[in-house]
Amino acid sequence: MYEIKKTFEINAAHFLTLDYPSKCAELHGHNWRVTVYLRSAELNANGMVMDFTEIKQRITAKLDHKVLNDVVDFNPTAENLARYICGELAPFCYRTDVRESEGNTATYWKPDEDIPRCTCGYNL
Repeated sequence: MYEIKKTFEINAAHFLTLDYPSKCAELHGHNWRVTVYLRSAELNANGMVMDFTEIKQRITAKLDHKVLNDVVDFNPTAENLARYICGELAPFCYRTDVRESEGNTATYWKPDEDIPRCTCGYNL
C-alpha cells in the first residue's frame, strides 16, 4: 500500500448561509491550508499514486482566487469543502484537512469501505 500527503494553499472568499446571526454571513476571505491524503495499492505508469502537481492543479484550478459560493452548489463551510476536495481527488483521496484560519481546521474522512485497499493478499 502506498500513501502520499500533499499540503497547499488556496486563497478564496466565501460567505455562509446560517440559521443564526454571524459575521461569517458576510463576504470574507481566507488563506485556506489544505492537506490531502491519498492511498493506493498500486502505482500508476509513472510510479506514483498521483503526481503532486496534478493534485494541486485539480483543486486550485477550481477554487483558488474565487468566490466559493459562485463555484460550488453547497454552503462552503470548511467541513463541506473538505468533503468536496476529497471527492475531486477520487478514488485515491481518503482524508482531507481544511484549515480556514489558525486554530480552525475541519477534517473529512472517506468511509472505510470506499478506500482503495491492497489486493496483494496481505492484511494492510
